[in-house]
Amino acid sequence: MSDPGSGIPCLWMRGGTSKGAYFLASDLPADPAERDRLLLRIMGSPDPRQIDGIGGADPLTSKVAVLSPATRPDADVDYLFLQVFVDRPLVSDAQGCGNILAGVGPAAIERGLVAPTGDTTPVRIHMVNTGEVAVATIATPGGRVAYAGAARIDGVPGSHAAVPLMFQNIAGSMTGALLPTGNAVDVVDGVEATLIDNGMPIVVMRAADLGIAGTETREALEADTALRARVEAIRLKAGPLMNLGDVAEKSVPKMTLVSAPVAGGAINTRSFIPHRCHATIGVFAAVSVATACTLPGSPAGGLAVRPPDGRYLVEHPTGSLEVLVEEGTGGEVVGAGLLRTARKLMDGRVFPVDG
Repeated sequence: MSDPGSGIPCLWMRGGTSKGAYFLASDLPADPAERDRLLLRIMGSPDPRQIDGIGGADPLTSKVAVLSPATRPDADVDYLFLQVFVDRPLVSDAQGCGNILAGVGPAAIERGLVAPTGDTTPVRIHMVNTGEVAVATIATPGGRVAYAGAARIDGVPGSHAAVPLMFQNIAGSMTGALLPTGNAVDVVDGVEATLIDNGMPIVVMRAADLGIAGTETREALEADTALRARVEAIRLKAGPLMNLGDVAEKSVPKMTLVSAPVAGGAINTRSFIPHRCHATIGVFAAVSVATACTLPGSPAGGLAVRPPDGRYLVEHPTGSLEVLVEEGTGGEVVGAGLLRTARKLMDGRVFPVDG
């Protein structure tokens, strides 16, 4: 690994609607516990402001991608996602992150793990957290990553180069099955819910069943301590049902409250990740929500306006995220994709403090 006293090479990038630090595995300690202690120091956790590190005092800006040469023949690069908690001394690999995933292809090319192949370069990414492979298509005119472009995504100002992402075989990514209980609807702590995992384990509930409209601002929902306590109580009971065990110290399952669309989309959402309300919605959570919309009689299925072309606009507090759902002849979901963008913000060395 790199000598922390001399700084550790780090790419600071925006991926989708998140920001994070991208490292080569060879620059970090091989021992996971030692690596996690180092990342806590780098990010400045635990501290609500992360004032002594590079974290942005929000779960969406306290993320890490660890890249290494691919360990399987159907991939070009391995990607391990780590969520560095802001106000707790905890680093979790219990989930993936589809937003940070958007920056993996560019970072792999920047760091020489993948060679450009032309004006565009497909990068097959082994998502180590869940075991699946995603394919990102990166703009590489002249053999260099291009970040400028005309693609726009809600939650990010301006336009940037498109990063299309395609996923397959992501059902049961962490729980072993798309519907780990075998049911489209379960009743958890008195509330109807869909426990689903199509890339991200989430619990989908009607916002109305929890006494809210589902159109509240992020700030209003975070200030509603009674709602947050109720959501957490349901989460703790849902975890074991989803084969996730005791989730009190885990960042999954995510909790998603759904309501009828209000801006021409397929479904409206408010997500807890799991204790803070998301400013948008996670990529894999959106894929799982869109998949839940295809289940007749489920909370999402009963509220969704299903598009005829399979392009689901999943509304969130600052806009919407488009998910392409591919269904088989029996109506089962066989694949999903979406468009993200990414941007290199800084390339340099980060200096963790001792202790």
